Amino acid sequence: MPKITKKAVDAAIPNGRDYVIWDSELPGFGLRVFASGKRSYVLQYRSLGRSRRYTIGMHGVWTPESARLEAKAQLGRIARGDNPAEEKQLDHRALTVKQLCDLYRNDLEAGLILGKSGRPKKASTIYTDLGRIKRHIVPLLGNRRVKDLTRADATKLLRDVMAGNTRVSVKTEKLRGKSIVRGGPGTASRTLGLFGAILTYAINAGIIDSNPAHGIRKPKDQVRQRRLTEAEYRELGRMLSESRRDSRYATTTDVIRLLALTGCRRGEIIGLEWKEVDFEQSCLRLTDSKEGYSIRPVGLPVLEFLEERMPYAEGDHVFVGLRNS
Repeated sequence: MPKITKKAVDAAIPNGRDYVIWDSELPGFGLRVFASGKRSYVLQYRSLGRSRRYTIGMHGVWTPESARLEAKAQLGRIARGDNPAEEKQLDHRALTVKQLCDLYRNDLEAGLILGKSGRPKKASTIYTDLGRIKRHIVPLLGNRRVKDLTRADATKLLRDVMAGNTRVSVKTEKLRGKSIVRGGPGTASRTLGLFGAILTYAINAGIIDSNPAHGIRKPKDQVRQRRLTEAEYRELGRMLSESRRDSRYATTTDVIRLLALTGCRRGEIIGLEWKEVDFEQSCLRLTDSKEGYSIRPVGLPVLEFLEERMPYAEGDHVFVGLRNS
């Protein structure tokens, strides 16, 4: 059993199941390593003849040093007859959905909530998740106790968002900015998906035992099948050529042209770096797309366009000055 230090924590590798590394110096203090790769600090102790386990917190929010100090403080309380695991369980029983969302938000912003790629969620995804929590989940279920939630509650959340019962128009931090929340089937489906993820987070934290949002049928997003016709593409090209004659719109016009030619997302083109352009293999090697690393084959017009732009390159990005637009 090693002493739990930062080096030991970093060396702890997931092996397909949960396991605990116990500290060699402080009895009962340990590091729990989840199969997912997450790690938390725990304290094992006996109270009233029973072995109890108290979760101190997730690694990242807690360091080995701060967790060790907390473990010593809790051992002092245990020696006086307190039972921190039982107290935490009682707290969990009274936890509301709003309080659970606050815990989730803290771990989300600390980079402890992983996305589908196994990496911390992107800033844009976090912003969207927090918006759905604030505009839909908390207004509809915020005062409900987590342990009392039922499948009917999750279904009602879905239907209320679909019906637009959380519809609102609010000012944003941007100058003259406004956010219009309408709801609808697509928003309802994604909100229920997020709510299910939050409840899974609650299961992993030992707050509840099952997920009432699991298995509920969600409406399918409307798949966009509309594509520009050949004539419409010609008209778009004509309009872009005219716009490019005005130097004020030249860069924006080039971005739109590249979007039309590649089918990439707006952010992927605005943030495109020269090192991601593979002229030899005729593709874009995006290092940080929404799905993580992604290879996008492109045609000759894209490569010719980029080759023409390269002699005038300034810095690492293809389009300078648009990353925050």
